[in-house]
Amino acid sequence: MISTLTEALTERGFDTMTDVQEAVTAPELADADLLVSAQTGSGKTVGFGLAIAGTLLGTDERFGPPALPLALVIAPTRELALQVQRELQWLYAKTGAKVVSCIGGMDPREERRALDRGAHIVVGTPGRLRDHITRGALVMSDLRAVVLDEADEMLDLGFREDLEFMLGEAPEGKRTLLFSATVPPAIVEIAKTYQRDAVRVTTLSRGVQHSDISYQVVKVAASEAEHAIINLLRFHDAPASIVFANTRATVARLTARLSNRGLSVVSLSGELSQDERSHALQALRDGRARVCVATDVAARGIDLPNLDLVIHADLPMNTEALLHRSGRTGRAGRKGVSVLIAPDRAAGKAQRLLKWAKITADWIGPPTAEEILALDEQRLRAAPVWEGDLTEDEARFAAELLSERSPADIAAACLRLYRAGLSAPEDIELAPNPKARPERAAFGPSVWFELSVGQDKRAEARWLLPMLCRAGNLDKASIGRIKVGASTTAVEIAEGAASALIARLGGSGVLEEDITARKLDVAPEEDRTDRRSPRPERPVRDAAVPRARWSDAPDEPRKSAQRREDALAKPRWAEAPKGPERAPPKPRAKDAAKPARAPHRAFAEDRALRSESAEPARKPRHAKSARAEAPQAKTAPRWTGGKPADGKGQRPDSARPARASSEKTEGAGTAPASKLRVGAANVSQPMDRSGAPRKPRIGKPTGGKSTGFKSHKGPYGGKPGGKPGGKPGGSAPPRRKP
Repeated sequence: MISTLTEALTERGFDTMTDVQEAVTAPELADADLLVSAQTGSGKTVGFGLAIAGTLLGTDERFGPPALPLALVIAPTRELALQVQRELQWLYAKTGAKVVSCIGGMDPREERRALDRGAHIVVGTPGRLRDHITRGALVMSDLRAVVLDEADEMLDLGFREDLEFMLGEAPEGKRTLLFSATVPPAIVEIAKTYQRDAVRVTTLSRGVQHSDISYQVVKVAASEAEHAIINLLRFHDAPASIVFANTRATVARLTARLSNRGLSVVSLSGELSQDERSHALQALRDGRARVCVATDVAARGIDLPNLDLVIHADLPMNTEALLHRSGRTGRAGRKGVSVLIAPDRAAGKAQRLLKWAKITADWIGPPTAEEILALDEQRLRAAPVWEGDLTEDEARFAAELLSERSPADIAAACLRLYRAGLSAPEDIELAPNPKARPERAAFGPSVWFELSVGQDKRAEARWLLPMLCRAGNLDKASIGRIKVGASTTAVEIAEGAASALIARLGGSGVLEEDITARKLDVAPEEDRTDRRSPRPERPVRDAAVPRARWSDAPDEPRKSAQRREDALAKPRWAEAPKGPERAPPKPRAKDAAKPARAPHRAFAEDRALRSESAEPARKPRHAKSARAEAPQAKTAPRWTGGKPADGKGQRPDSARPARASSEKTEGAGTAPASKLRVGAANVSQPMDRSGAPRKPRIGKPTGGKSTGFKSHKGPYGGKPGGKPGGKPGGSAPPRRKP
C-alpha cells in the first residue's frame, strides 16, 4: 500500500481494515475489474479509494498537476456524492489530489470552472455528469478508473441510460469497479457488457443480517403511531436518530409534530434544495439537531456519527429498503437499534418483511410514560455533573441553599429542572388483540336451582334468562351458568340474590305458569358427554386394491343416463301415490298441430307476378294501396345510363318495362294502359297511392329525366327544371341505388 495513504489511515484512527477493504486491496486484484457486493456500513468508500490508488498513482507517492480527470466516481444521490468527496479528500490529502464534485442542485457554472482548472478525481451524480460530458466540460479521454457506488440504487432510480452512456464514452482500457449491496440481473448484464472478465467479490455474511443492529417491532393502534415515535425517541435518548417515512407529506407532518414537542429536529427529502439538505446533515453531525425525519433519499450511503436509533414510521416497501434504512446505524462496529412501527393492520406485512430479509426481531409494546420517567431519574443520577470538586462559588451557593431549603426540596427541584428541557411522554393505549377473548371474572359464591323444564319442552337459555330476571326480580349479573338437561334445567344464582329468589317463590315454588323452581343442596355434576350423534366410521379402503372407475366397466350405463331413460319410459304423472286412479293429463291446446300459415301478401303477389300461368292474382286487401296486377313483358337488358347509340339523348324504348294501370287508374286522368309504349313510363310525374300525379314538393323541382338514382346535383339525378328524357345532371358517375 502507498505510504501516504497509510499515514492518512493511521491519523484517522484505522487500526485494522474491514473485510471488504481487505478483499478489494488484494495484490492479485490490482488491475482487475471488480463486481463487489457488501452490506452497508462496511467501509466501501475507503475500500474503493484504496483499490484504485495503484491504478491512479502507479509507483508515485503524489499526483502531478491537475489536468484531465483520472478517476470518475458515480453515486446515486447528492448526499452520498458529497460524502464520497469528503472521504476521498482526507484519504488522498497527502498525495495532493484534487477532488471535484458535480452534483445536481449546485451551480453548474462553478463546476465547469473547476473542471477547466483541472482535477484528478471527479465525483458526481449521473444526470449532472452526463450534462457536463455532452457539453464538453468533462473530458474522459485520460480516465483510468470508473467506480459505480450503489449501482443497484442507481438502476432503481432510472439512471441506467445515463450509466450506459458514460461507460460507453469512457476509454476501453479503463478499470471498472461496481459496488452494490445487492446484485440483481441488471447489474450482471452491465458487468458483462462494460467490464473485462470482472472478478466477483462478496463479503455478505451468510448468517444474521447486520449483527450489530438490534431489530424491534412495536405494535400499536393506528391512531397511536406518532405517540409511539415520540416515546421511542424519549426512551432511547440517542445522540442522533433518523425517522424514515415514505412520502414527503409525512416527513413535513412529523417534522412539525416533533418540533412542537420541543425536539431538535431537521427534515431531509427531495423537495428541499441542496443547500437545505446539506445544512440538515451538518446539523446532525455537529449535534445541533438530534432527530432527522427523512425519506429514502437518506437511506443509502450516508454515514452520521453517533447515529444509534433508526425508526421506520412507515414500513419500507421491500427488504432492500429495510436493510439500507437500518444500515444507517450499527456502522463500523458500533451498536444500533432499528425499530419498525407496525399498526395493527400492518403487522402481517412487517412479519413478511423480516422473514424475507432473514431478520429476527423482538415484538414489543411502545414505551410507557412510567418507564420513560423512571429512566429520567436514572439518567439524572448518572449524569457527570455530580462528579468533580466544588468551586468556592458552588460551595457558597450550596450552603446558602441548604440554609433556605430542605434537601428534599433541592432534589425535587433538580429533577424538575432536568425534565423541563425534555418532551413530556405520551400516554399510549396498547393495540387490542382481535383474536383474544376477554377474560370473564369469577362468579363468586353461588347457589344452584333446578327448573322443571328441559329439552323435552324446548328450554333454551335465551328465554330462560329473561324469565328468571322477570319472575324472580333478579339482575342479569346475578345469574351464572344455565345448564339445560333432558327434563330439567340447572341455574346458578349468586349467593346474595338467592335468598331474595327463595322469598319470591314462597312455598309453591312457581316461577311462571307451570314452571317451578327448587333449591339444590349440591351443585349438579358436569355433563361432558357429547349430545351429538356419532359420525359413522368410514370403511378403510385397501391401498393394494385399485379404485374402481366407470371406464373400467363400459358395458354398464352411468346412473344419470339410466335415470333419464327411466324418466322417459315412465311419465312423471304415473309416479303419483296410490289412491283414486288418475287419468292422464289432457293435451294442451298449444301442443296441438297448427295449420300451415298463409304466405305473406307481398310474397304471394310476387309469386303471382313471376308465375307464367293465367291464374288470376289474389285481390289486394286495399284497392287504393296497390296497382292492378298484370304480367310484365319481357324486356331487353336494363339501360345503365350514358349516351345512347343513336345520339339523340333518348334511351331505347325497350330499356324499361311499362307499368300497367288498373281501370280505376285510367279514369283518374292518365293515359290508358293500352296506349302506353313499352318502356316509356312517365317517371317524371310520380304517382300517389290513388294513381293521380303527385304534386311536386316546394323547393325541390322534379323536372328533368330521372335515372332512378341520386347524385350530388338534383333530388332525382337529373338537372333541376330539365325536360323529360334529358341528360342526367352532374358529372359524377351514376351509382346504383341501394
